[in-house]
Amino acid sequence: MSDFIAPDGHPRCQWCGGAPEFLPYHDNEWGFPVADDQRLFEKLCLESFQSGLSWRTILNKRENFRIAFHHFDFHQIARFGEEDVQRLLQDAGIIRHRGKIEAVINNAQRAQEMVDQEGTLAAFFWRYEPTELAPPQSQTTSPESIALAKDLKKRGWKFVGPTTAFAFMQAMGLLNDHALTCITRERVEQAWQQFQRPV
Repeated sequence: MSDFIAPDGHPRCQWCGGAPEFLPYHDNEWGFPVADDQRLFEKLCLESFQSGLSWRTILNKRENFRIAFHHFDFHQIARFGEEDVQRLLQDAGIIRHRGKIEAVINNAQRAQEMVDQEGTLAAFFWRYEPTELAPPQSQTTSPESIALAKDLKKRGWKFVGPTTAFAFMQAMGLLNDHALTCITRERVEQAWQQFQRPV
């Protein structure tokens, strides 16, 4: 896999060259470990909205999604009803897909249940941190993402298959999937070493 050489002259993951907005997302967010429940919930929702679409589309609409869904505060979203679904279906700033919108509301309710059972979403998700890693960006699912998707489905979550779960794990830093030559890989590694796994 050839590198993308950024304007600063340093190599990054190849996918950074796909759109100008990818570079800041890659350098500041993608792969850095996250233990904040709201951010974890947001990312899982956005990954489910991405299903069948490009990440660029979702990234460009992310602020609109945040406004429409109360910054992905799942306690607020869990109270959404049909009126809210209708409001969101009229919102041109987001992806107007009834099934995915209803899945976010359902998943917010499931997230509340998970917090009651596990203490935090982070404690649950970080249990699926992989122990053995394939070469970076060489797969779209993993044994852990398959197990995570299966567990979420069992708990009643929707629109979270193994591929969505793996993209979520990559982005939220459950594995460092930056290319070996990517300059950001080392920064993520350092963040990983300092990161306290939630329990």
